[in-house]
Amino acid sequence: MASENSGAPDYFNIDDLLTDEHKLIRQTMRDFVKREISPSIEKWAQDAHFPSEIVPKFGEVGAFGPTIPTQYGGGGLDYISYGIIMQEIERGDSGMRSTASVQGSLVMYPIYAYGSEEQRNKYLPRLASGEWLGCFGLTEPDFGSNPGGMVTNIKDMGDHYLLNGSKLWISNSPECQVAVVWAKNEQGRIKGLIVERGMEGFTTPEIHNKWSLRASTTGELVFDNVKVPKENLLPNVDGLKGPLGCLDSARYGIAWGAIGAAIDCYESALHYAKQRIQFDKPIASFQLIQKKLAEMVTEITKAQLMVWRLGTLKNEGKATTQQISMAKRNSVDMALHIAREARQIHGGMGITGEYPIMRHMMNLESVITYEGTHDIHLLITGADITGIQAFK
Repeated sequence: MASENSGAPDYFNIDDLLTDEHKLIRQTMRDFVKREISPSIEKWAQDAHFPSEIVPKFGEVGAFGPTIPTQYGGGGLDYISYGIIMQEIERGDSGMRSTASVQGSLVMYPIYAYGSEEQRNKYLPRLASGEWLGCFGLTEPDFGSNPGGMVTNIKDMGDHYLLNGSKLWISNSPECQVAVVWAKNEQGRIKGLIVERGMEGFTTPEIHNKWSLRASTTGELVFDNVKVPKENLLPNVDGLKGPLGCLDSARYGIAWGAIGAAIDCYESALHYAKQRIQFDKPIASFQLIQKKLAEMVTEITKAQLMVWRLGTLKNEGKATTQQISMAKRNSVDMALHIAREARQIHGGMGITGEYPIMRHMMNLESVITYEGTHDIHLLITGADITGIQAFK
């Protein structure tokens, strides 16, 4: 069952739970993806090309910081709207969603939530419009799941901070104009800073030879005695809760976004199964193919209900870190399983760029690891239900 005019499976009539504004936002983003991303995404992925021209286009359509208040250039929308936007972009490509997700949840959100009014007015409108692209510096070469162990540091030099260290696996970094960077001060407390392109000693080497997120640009952040003005420190947060609060926002968007990738794989598999003839009839008539398709739509439906409820809780200010963690893990695991099943339904054609399956599958291998790995999210739930942390 597909919802009216939605172009997506809606087996439990979840559209009835959405407002007219939600549906309009979804259609607007779907039209944008079909116009600006879908015609070129296979070539971008094959060529490992990041289309920098998409950045201002994302700004124009309102994909950057949709929940940020309008006075700073954001959309002033609710969290279900944000989820819908991420879902529609990831139906196009996970790398494209990563670009938008990092900008909104990991750059604009901390500047809005933890920044000064001067910082909000300086950076947020330019980020919202896509004039500037931002990135988020937390993960280091030796510290991924254990961000509290970071060695990137700042020293108070009187009229400025001196920043040293490096960050790895940073989406958007090679093209960024600003980076929200997390570093330890001389007392060992984690602080957030806004680092700008052009600051002496700040470089962003690109990571090449990726098999995943090939249409997204990924790199490092390297700080060699970078002088950061005191006014670039985020004043309203202290400790690891700063970056973890950003990750909550990003993981929430991924929980919705990965469903978009799953939907694209499912719809491609369903269409292919109806058209592909073997033994004188479409393969959709065979029991094992129907089993795969029925299980796909079941898992998509379960995930849709979970993220809708999570969005409702987020709008009410009640969503917990642990609930967001569970939803992110569930959606990505589900999407990756559906991509693999869809690849089998497509047979040999499933490995080609004629269909989106392998691109989604490879992308999701990154999504299942970043913003908290599959296993770490499992242990977050385990710690919540037992009261015992297994990873410390």
